[in-house]
Order: sequence, then C-alpha cells, then structure tokens
Amino acid sequence: MQRRVTGLTAAVAALSMAALLAGCGGSGGSGDVTLKLVAADYGDSSANSSKKYWDGLAEKFEDEHPGIKVDVAVYSWTDVDRKVKEMVADGEAPDLAQIGAYADYAAQGKLYSADDVLSIPTQADFLAPLAKAGVVNRVQYGMPFAASTRLLFFNEKLFKSAGVTPPESWSELQAAAKKLKARGVKIPYALPLGPEEAQAETYQWLLSGGGGYTDNVGSYDFDSKQNVNTFNWLKNELVGKGLTGPTPPGRLNRAEAFAAFTRGEVGMLNGHPTLMQMAAKKHLKFGMVPMPGVNGKAQSTMGVADWMMAFKENGHRKEIREFLDFAYSKKNVLEFSREYDLLPVTTSASQEMSEDKADAKKLGGFLEELPASQLYPVGKTSWAQVSVQIKKYIGKTVDPNGDPQATLAQLDAKAAAEENAS
Repeated sequence: MQRRVTGLTAAVAALSMAALLAGCGGSGGSGDVTLKLVAADYGDSSANSSKKYWDGLAEKFEDEHPGIKVDVAVYSWTDVDRKVKEMVADGEAPDLAQIGAYADYAAQGKLYSADDVLSIPTQADFLAPLAKAGVVNRVQYGMPFAASTRLLFFNEKLFKSAGVTPPESWSELQAAAKKLKARGVKIPYALPLGPEEAQAETYQWLLSGGGGYTDNVGSYDFDSKQNVNTFNWLKNELVGKGLTGPTPPGRLNRAEAFAAFTRGEVGMLNGHPTLMQMAAKKHLKFGMVPMPGVNGKAQSTMGVADWMMAFKENGHRKEIREFLDFAYSKKNVLEFSREYDLLPVTTSASQEMSEDKADAKKLGGFLEELPASQLYPVGKTSWAQVSVQIKKYIGKTVDPNGDPQATLAQLDAKAAAEENAS
C-alpha cells in the first residue's frame, strides 16, 4: 500500500519532483524530447526499405509536433528482435519497438499498457482479434502494427491441365492432388513443415481441422482429438499417398516451397500476400481461395500480427502517445499497408481498403479472412520457446514411421513445461 505523505514531507517531495522533471525534460517537463524507435524492415531492397517509410513519417510528425523528435533505427527481421533484447538488457531500451513479440517484456513490467499510450479512439479502432492477441493478464500491452492471413494458392495452368477446380474440403484437396500427380506435377501440394516456419503451416492445418494450439480456456492442447485426427489425415492421406513431392515435409521450408511455386512446380500451397508479388514477377497465373476444412471451408484461418510496444524506461509516455496516435491514423496505416502488401490492423483502414477497387482486387480475399482469423498464442511468454519446439519436432508426425499422437503428446508436455517455467 502506498504511504500517505503529509506536511513538510509532501512539500519536499513536490519540489524534488518538479526539479527532476525540469532537469530531465521528461513527459511533464519542458525542452525537446527525442523518441527512440526501433523497427523491422519489410522491404526487399533499398528502394522500399522500411527506413524510408519511418523517416518520412517521422519528418511529418516532427513538423506537426515541435519539441518532439523521432530517432529511427531499422533492422532486418534476422536482427531486430535480438537488437531490441540487447538494448533492454543494457539498460538502453528504445521508447518504441516494432518487432515480432512483446509478451516477455510485458511480463517483466517494462512496457506501458495500450491504455497508457493510446487515445481511446485509436485503441478502439484496432480489429478485435488483433487487439485480443495483444493482451497479457487481461491488460493490452501489444499493439498490432501489421497483419496478414493465409489463403490457398493454386497454379491456374496446372489446375486447368488436370481438369480440377479449387478445393473446398480435404477430400477435394486430396482428389485434386491425385489428378495433379497423374499429370506429372512435381509437388501437387507443398507441405512445408521444415524449421523455417513450421508453426505457421501447422497452425493453418490445425485450425482447418477444428483444433488449434490451445483449448477454450487458453491452455496448450497439442494432442487434442481434433489435432491428432488432422495429422493422421496428413500422414496417411496426403504424405503417405505421395502427394507432397519428393522432399519430406519436415525438411521443406516455406521459402523453398514458395520458390518452387513460382517456378510452376507446385499445384497448390498455403501462402500470404508476399507470394502474390513473387508469382507476379515470374508471370505465373495463380488463383487464391480460403483454406479447405474437413467437410467444407475452414471455420477460421490463421492470422499473423507484428507488434508495436512502448517501453517505460525513458519516461516519455506523453510524447509516445502523441506519436502513436499519429502513426495509427487511417492515412498512415493505409500507406504502410499498401507499400508492403500487408493488411491494416485498424477497422477504419480495413474498411477503406475493402471499398477501394484496386485494393480489393489485390488483397480482398485476405481482408475477408482477417476478422475471423486466429492468431498464435503470442500473449503467452512461453510461446517463443514453444514455437521453437514445433519447428524442431512437428515434421516427425508425417514421417513414414511417425506417430502423430505420440509426437503431439510430446509437444504438449514440452509446451506445458515451458509455460510453467515462464
């Protein structure tokens, strides 16, 4: 319980606080404040590096907010999470970080809550499933910044040649894969369960089978009946029938699967908007449909979000709030989303993009899936380590001698141990 301060003690405390604020230029004081922002790079060349986006945004913000400067550092996805971790460990946390995970920092008490650094209209504009995924212990710390979903991509030329139509159920997907194989297609369905991003392909299939990584109360539930059934079907009805190509799924990475698709070697696979760009550069004609489910379209698809977080260390809550309200304006959210073919994280920007003919033609299918999407359990501080375990072991479920139930039970035990440790 906080002690009450009275009389002379209160006066001394007030004078000390005033002097402190005046001397350091904190949120309640005078003088210029420089916000340090670390962000991930979504560009694929120097021409569209995210550094250009953030520098432009910072310049516009500074013009409208004299007294606040924004110092931007952008790193590749290979380095950015590690860089922020090192800065925090060294006692030099940035004011803002736009990276892949926030829960560890929230659990350590290092972050402002979204309530602290966003106006009510800005916070209320987040799409509901994304805002929910930013919550730890019923408090939102993670602020979604970029989002994506998955659709089933298919090669139009190969489908036409095999006389098949886009599948709506698992049985139709298997039937299409069989016809593609009969026509000599190298990889009828690409199933990348290799270590690069196995957690994504896994989650998409678990959701399409009515399961997921957690149960209704948020506990890990890898070996649920639905999940075991899903991987038994993949092992026996897809991989076991030679419909996933020559590379064992446990050794096939997403990047390799995407590249093979653009070369015309893959009939169908799960993909995100980046694959559209890659295929278009190769002049490959493709189509996209929602992920098939057991008996029809899957009830939900996988959503992915990257996060903005605000660190308490430098005490710049007021200035952070002004910058974030500016960054999350509809105009700026749309500019970022369009530049990198990502989905807006706010309702206002998402609605405008859905109503724009050019945007709808390009990203309409992904936009439709986002409101009902399911995200990784990123609010769990154990998720980062659990994700590593998925990448390491999930491919074994579909090996010829693999045992899906045993492997999923092993992952469930490892996940429970990580959760207890965290």
